[in-house]
Amino acid sequence: MTETGMPAGKVFLVGAGPGDPDLLTVKALRLIQSAKTVVFDRLVSPEIMALIPEQAECIYAGKQMSNHHLVQDEINALLVSLAGEGREVVRLKGGDPFVFGRGSEEAEVLAREGIAFEVVPGISSASGCATYAGIPLTHRGLAQGVRLLPGHTKDGKPLDYDWAKLADPDCTLVIYMGLNSLDHIADELMSAGLASDMPAAAIENGTTPRQRTIVGTIGSLPRLTLEAKMKAPTLIVIGRVVGLAGQLDWFGARQ
Repeated sequence: MTETGMPAGKVFLVGAGPGDPDLLTVKALRLIQSAKTVVFDRLVSPEIMALIPEQAECIYAGKQMSNHHLVQDEINALLVSLAGEGREVVRLKGGDPFVFGRGSEEAEVLAREGIAFEVVPGISSASGCATYAGIPLTHRGLAQGVRLLPGHTKDGKPLDYDWAKLADPDCTLVIYMGLNSLDHIADELMSAGLASDMPAAAIENGTTPRQRTIVGTIGSLPRLTLEAKMKAPTLIVIGRVVGLAGQLDWFGARQ
C-alpha cells in the first residue's frame, strides 16, 4: 500500500522491438495484450499498437528531435503519478529500453521513488533492422566488433566523437537517429581516414512492411538518402558487413 492508502502500483518498462510484432518476446506480448494503462513512444509501430486492448488507456509520450510531446522529466513524473494511483503501467518503448531508450533513466526515478518495476528487454533496432536488411553486424574476416552511437546530441550541438577511433575498418558502426547528421558523420569519418568506398546502408522503418533499404558507400550515402527522401526512423550501418546485403537480404526478397 502507498502512503495514501492506495494499492501499490507497478511499471513495466517493455521493449517493443524494431517494429515487426512477431519479434516481440512472449512476456512483452502478454503484458501488451492484458494492459489497462499504456504509456507509449513514437517509435512503437502501428502493428504493435494494434495489439493493445481497445479499453486500455493509451498515453502518448513520443519524442523526436526539437519536438517533445512530453519532455523526459514529465514522462518520469507521469509514471510515478500513475503508479502512485495503484495502476500497473506498461511503458512501451521501441527497440530495447536499455539501448538508447532512456529506460534506465526512468528506472532510476522509479527506484528512487520506491515504485516497483520490471524491465522487459526487446530486440534492439540495431540487431533487428540490420538483420532484416541482410546485414550481419559481425562476420568473420569483415567485422570484429560493433559500436552503437546516437546520431544527435541532447542539446542539438554538433557531434563530438573521437572520429579517429570510430574510423576503424574492422568495426561495424550502427548510428541511431543519424539521418539528419549523415553528411557531418560521413565527412568526419572520411577525414579521420575511413575510405570513401566503405560500404554503408540506411534502413528506414526496419522490420515493417514499410521498410526501405538504401545501400551505397560512406561517400555516396548522404546523397542517396537525400535523393530517396528517406525519413525517420532510419538506422545507419557503416562497415564491410554491409557488402553482404545483396546476398543475404532475405526480407527484401520475400517482399
